[in-house]
Parts: sequence; structure tokens; C-alpha cells
Amino acid sequence: MIELIAENLAPIMFVSLIVFLLLGYPVAFALAANGLLFFVIGVELAPLSDSINLSWPLLNAMPERLWGVMSNDTLLAIPFFTFMGIVLERSGMAEDLLDTIGQLFGPIRGGLAYAVIFVGALLAATTGVVAASVIAMGLISLPIMLRYGYDRSIASGVIAASGTLAQIIPPSLVLIVLADQLGRSVGDMYAGALIPGLVLTGLYMGYILLMTFLKRDSMPALPLEARSLGSGVTSLAIALVVAAGFAYAAHVYLAPTHGENADILGATVGVIFIYVVALADKSLNINMMSRLAQQVIIVLIPPLALIFLVLGTIFLGIATPTEGGAMGAVGALAMAAAKGRLSMEVVRSALTATTRLSAFVLFILIGARVFSLTFYGVNGHLWVEHLLVSLPGGETGFLIAVNLLVFFLAFFLDFFELAFIIVPLLAPAADRMGIDLIWFGVLLGINMQTSFMHPPFGFALFYLRSVAAKVPYLDKVTGKLTQPVTTGQIYWGAVPFVGIQILMVALTILFPGMVMHYKGAGSGIDPATIKIEVPGFGAGGGGLTLPDNGSGLQLPAGNPLDGSGGEKPAEGGQPGTEQKPATDLSSPPSFN
Repeated sequence: MIELIAENLAPIMFVSLIVFLLLGYPVAFALAANGLLFFVIGVELAPLSDSINLSWPLLNAMPERLWGVMSNDTLLAIPFFTFMGIVLERSGMAEDLLDTIGQLFGPIRGGLAYAVIFVGALLAATTGVVAASVIAMGLISLPIMLRYGYDRSIASGVIAASGTLAQIIPPSLVLIVLADQLGRSVGDMYAGALIPGLVLTGLYMGYILLMTFLKRDSMPALPLEARSLGSGVTSLAIALVVAAGFAYAAHVYLAPTHGENADILGATVGVIFIYVVALADKSLNINMMSRLAQQVIIVLIPPLALIFLVLGTIFLGIATPTEGGAMGAVGALAMAAAKGRLSMEVVRSALTATTRLSAFVLFILIGARVFSLTFYGVNGHLWVEHLLVSLPGGETGFLIAVNLLVFFLAFFLDFFELAFIIVPLLAPAADRMGIDLIWFGVLLGINMQTSFMHPPFGFALFYLRSVAAKVPYLDKVTGKLTQPVTTGQIYWGAVPFVGIQILMVALTILFPGMVMHYKGAGSGIDPATIKIEVPGFGAGGGGLTLPDNGSGLQLPAGNPLDGSGGEKPAEGGQPGTEQKPATDLSSPPSFN
């Protein structure tokens, strides 16, 4: 019996960890306790099994492993992006965006839902924090959607799902962790996840469009009296055309001197021009633009500029993700100060939340290092790799099994826990099967996104439940009694979006080019056509030649190794030349 336990210590250890987690123990402590407990067991059972490579001196490696966690520059981006997102949420950017975009889309059915999805994508690209996005949109948008007769399930589902876009659209925190666990570049992970994130946003909007036809009364348009900014879409379109014209003119002017960067610089010039014009038009009361056009331009451009400051510099190779996060944090402080909403209380609360999340991540990482030391010592990684590689169906069977496993575990585990526990076990098997790890990481990131939406344990649903009305209340605008949103309505509203996320997983598998574009087009050179020529040397000036010794090797002419002393030998005893006798190397030299 003891020998059987020793031979199967890896699966026993893995199952024990799942039991610890299901019992509700904190993940970091469950990982560390499981690792230490089975380390002691493994040391005692090591003589009974060749698959156990544990001994007490192995614990001496633990301090160095923990130091490797704390000195990881890549993970330093997590507190920067967290701080940036919380400062932006406190600065009122989400409120301004939702109000303005809601007015822009208000005249059409489902306009508020479109606005929530659009703003959710923008907040995802600026904050990267799911909790901040869901809470902000729940506080601001949900009362407005209920006020104008939106279906409660659809409204709550849209808000929760849009907030989870912060997990897959860069600068997502989970993408940073996945890149670190997979040993790949965060910049490549960001580039690979960008198109799937935008496609998922489009699928959300497509669902809303479909529901406006199937349930026409579920998402009515804003009434005329609610459109405080009035009309003015034509004015906005004209302003965008003018900005595009200036951008093109700047591109043509800068192209001879700046080359490939001229398009980015030209677009920057066009954006700055229209932003300055909108500010001047509003502050000087020129009224050249409509109020709607003014507000959309003034509200949208600062977060878009921040997105370019963070993601643009990373994609262009100007900054690392950590440096991009630092610039984003400074930019968020500048935006809050420009709106007059930067105070010590905002900074203090942002620092408190950032410290809490960073400590949470650090302790899970420490626990994971303790667990992995023991798990690798009992050859657990080989057990998992053999188990996954031997699945029927090859690569397709592996991907299906892995995604089903992650989808199931997402019911109980947070995405950080999945990334630190499961991903290190899956990555070696994926790499052995020749699967691109960036593509694999994005695929897992999309799947882990369902962990926020799973009823009844989805964190996004908890965040929305915490800010949604639980009892009837009087609407502050209409004065009418408004019924609350029930927990069941929140759960049922999330189900269609979980299905859309699963569909996105399937699309990513079927169309890997959505992610693989991160590699670029390449140089277009066929390696088979590359010819390497070594320049000749010696008196002949030809190629590399060796004296024929019967094997095809030849020394260059005039080489000292051919016994000619560096001179070309005389041919046929030509007059005027004296041939030197060959050096006898058959015996040691004499010094007499």
C-alpha cells in the first residue's frame, strides 16, 4: 500500500490541492501548506520510489526561488496598471464617458447598451481592472437603464460582461501574469490579444442588435427630453473628416523625413488639432460645433491619448510593459488633476487598493513556488504532461480537454489562481506539442474570462450585486418607484454572455491568425536561397582553398601550414628561385 502511494504521489498531491481549495481555504496558504506537507511525505517515501526526487537539502533552494518572484520586473507592471485604473475610476472618467456616449447612441434602440459595451472596451484599455469597470458602470449606467425601461436581465448582463473585457483587452493584468507564467513577452501577449478582444466586443454588440429585433421593447431608445446634449451627429462627422484631412496632410509632409513613423505622427497631429479646436469652440462660445460634437471630442480624446501612451509605446517597442504602466500611472494622475479631482484621499484609496491586490498576487506566487518545488520533486509535471499529451485526438483533443478543464475550474477559482496553479502545468505539454504559447495564452485568457461570469461564483456578478439596488427606491429624476434588480436576474443576464465567450474560444481555435499576427509579416526571405560566401585570402585572392590531401580539403595558397613559409612555391624550378628544404618534423628539435 505504501509503495502504491509512493508511486502515485503526484496525482494524490494534485487532488489534495483541489480538496483544500474546495473546502474554502485561502489559495496562497492552501498552496504552501500542501507543498510543505507533501514535501515531508515525499522525503520519507523517497527510498520506495524512483519517481520521488526529494531530500531535506532541497529546501535550501526555496529562498532563491522566492527572491526570483520578488525581483521579477515583469510583475512590477501589475501595481502600476492597478494604480492607473483606480485613479481613473476615482477621477470620474467612466462617468463622463458613459454620459457622453450614452447621449451619442441614445436615439437608437439599445443605445445605452451599445454605450456600455463601448465604454467597457475603453475602460478595459485604460484601466485593465475588472472590479473598477463593473462597479463604475453599475453605479452610473444601471439606474439610467432601469429608468428608461430596459430589461433587467439584459441590462445587468451587459454591464457585467462589458466589465470583463478588462481581462482580455490590453493592458490586462491577467495577460501580464500569463506571459510571465508561459515565459513569453508581455508585449507579444498584448499584441496577440488585441484583435480577439475587439472581436469579442463586436460579438457583444451583435447580441444586443439581435435582441433589439427579437425583443423590441426590452431596450427602448432614450426619449427626447433625456437627450441633454441635443443632436449634432452631422457636426461630429464633419469634425472627424476635417481631423482626418489634417492627419493626411501631416503624413504627406512628414513622410520624407520620418518614414514609417509618419502615419502615427500624422494621426497625432490630426487628433491634437481637432481637440484644440473643440476646446477653443467650447471655452470661447464660438459654437462652430454642436454641443454633442464638442463633448464627444473633449471626453474621448484624453483616454484615447492615454491608451496610445501606454499601449502604443509598448507595441512600437519604445517602452517595456513596466515602463508603459509607470507612464500610464503618471498620465492618470495628470488627467485627474486636469479635471480638478486629484486629492490626497483619491491617491490614498488608490494606493491602498493597489497594495492589497499586489500583496494578494505576491502571496499566491509564493505559495505556488512552494507547491511547485514539491510537485516537480515528485515528477508531477511529467505526470501531467504524459496525461495531456496522450489524450486522443492529438492537438485538437488536447485543446478541447484543456479548455473544458479551465472552464470547469473557473466555477471555483479566480483567474489569478488559475494562472498560477494550472497554467504552469499545461504549458510544457502545449510546448511539446508544438503549440505557440502566445496563442495558447490568449486562448486560456479568453476562457478564464468566463470565471468572472459563471453563476453563481462569478466575481463580476458579485461586484454588480454589491452596487445594484436590493430594495425598491424612488428614481431621483422621474420620482417614480423603481423595483430592484434580483440576484436571479443578474445570473440569467450573464448566461448569454458566457455562451458568447465560449463561442470566442471556438473562433480563436478555428482562426488562429487573429492571434498569430503578433509575429508580423516577416522579412519575406526564403532561407533556402541564402548563400554564404567566405572571401578568399592569400596570394591567389580566390576562395578558401586547402592543399589537396585526398579528402577534398585545401589550405589557401601561401598558407604557412603548407610548408611554403607564406610564399608561393616556384613552379618547375624556374630560374631565379631557390626552393627551401622541407622542415623535418619526425624528431624533436635539437638545441645543440
